[in-house]
Amino acid sequence: MATVFPSPIPRRPPVYFLSIGGPNFMENTAHPAYHQLSTIGREITTRVKPKAVVVFSAHWQAGPNHVQINVAEKTDLIYDFYGFPPHYYEYDYPNKGSPELAEEVIHKLKASGIEVEGVKRGLDHGVWVGFMAAFDPKKNPLSVPLVQVSLFGNDDAEQHYKLGQALASLRDEGVLIVGAGMAVHNLRDYRAIRGTDQVMPYVVEFDEALEQATTVEPQRRQETMKSLFRHSLTRKAHPTVEHLLPIYIAAGAAGSDVGERVWTFPEASLSWAQYRFGTVMDD
Repeated sequence: MATVFPSPIPRRPPVYFLSIGGPNFMENTAHPAYHQLSTIGREITTRVKPKAVVVFSAHWQAGPNHVQINVAEKTDLIYDFYGFPPHYYEYDYPNKGSPELAEEVIHKLKASGIEVEGVKRGLDHGVWVGFMAAFDPKKNPLSVPLVQVSLFGNDDAEQHYKLGQALASLRDEGVLIVGAGMAVHNLRDYRAIRGTDQVMPYVVEFDEALEQATTVEPQRRQETMKSLFRHSLTRKAHPTVEHLLPIYIAAGAAGSDVGERVWTFPEASLSWAQYRFGTVMDD
């Protein structure tokens, strides 16, 4: 199959894992993570300069043995959250898809033995809320195609790592791969201690364990991340693991590139750690 972006590229994009908050995050512009996502977004648009973006969100899981991909060219937003003020359901985030890139993703996944289904679906808040901070439509628009792929509907870290590996070659065409989730995500504890200065003890410890697992030599990374899933605090930091799995996809797509935690911010029962795998190559 011919590639969508066949011309040689001067730079191979790194891979990012972005910790992205809930719907109220997009209005909390004073939050340190909001500023950090804005900084990363500007790095992507002004220095990485991808030809397209393929994104995986914690908020889209398909079947236990297959993934789905949005093949639509025009994608509306999904307001997949409840109990927020009415104006939250009126937000818009301009974006465009690419049926051609989606077809190439399908081809690569099938070639790796991964079952995949093309669907027409909206962009969920696990992408567009954080992208509002990273790629402000007025100040720093993302003007390239954006294609979302689901997670598997299971807790298999190894399967998600291999999902990233299957798409690593997209980077050779200038396609940026992004995993969107949270480094630590325990909403039950967050509701209990919200409004206090308390940081749950497991947050910092798991945050450090995640950094250690993802920033080792690339040839060891798959095994160290597999071991992380068995860490005694993993299920405290992630009672459900859908917000952790996108970093496994990102690490798989990184190939031989080294991972780096570029920033972190423990808060209550969350961690806003941001990761980049590979270096940014300037002109």
